Amino acid sequence: MKLVLDTNGLVSGVRSRSGASNPLLIAGFRGRFDWLCSVPLFYEYEDVLSRAELLLDAEISREDAAKFLDAVARVVLPVEVNFRWRPQLRDPGDEMVLEAAVAGGVRAIVTHNARDFGAAPERFGVAVWSPGEALRRISI
Repeated sequence: MKLVLDTNGLVSGVRSRSGASNPLLIAGFRGRFDWLCSVPLFYEYEDVLSRAELLLDAEISREDAAKFLDAVARVVLPVEVNFRWRPQLRDPGDEMVLEAAVAGGVRAIVTHNARDFGAAPERFGVAVWSPGEALRRISI
């Protein structure tokens, strides 16, 4: 199953071991699903995970965050976005997530902010799942 992880799910998984985001990340590292990511989305992962407030809150060093991102880079399957479908969403920052999902032909976008995506992903045959829903689906 192919999935795109929104940055908020990645951050949640790094910040806390409780909830579904952390075990979802572990499942991604173990190859339980195909984790697709575009270059712009990976840059967003990198930008957010290098913010001082997140590092302090997650109690990780810059070096640990860099090692984590290196591990993510080794696991994700790159998606090349050749066509932009913008504007589709009310939050322009989420457009790159949708574009990676459409370009990669994924089954779903995994996010904590499903409402931000509205009905747009459905028009492209892409579902929007919470991390918990994604975990249930990959466990079936």
